[in-house]
Amino acid sequence: MAPSPGMLVVQDDPVALAEIELCGELMIAASTADEERLSFARIDEVLGVARDRESMPALLVRAPLSDRAG
Repeated sequence: MAPSPGMLVVQDDPVALAEIELCGELMIAASTADEERLSFARIDEVLGVARDRESMPALLVRAPLSDRAG
């Protein structure tokens, strides 16, 4: 079945493919975990998130919800 004109084809979208791969990695980690839920540290490990957030650019570090203006 050919895609409709103007329809996004996922294979042409490297960001979508990367997101799908990361979701797959999380599902694999969750399915093999002994705990009921993955810890934030384990999720960061699976996703390859930097442990030292001080070394990340300020724009990439989100403030905790309690620190945000509401």
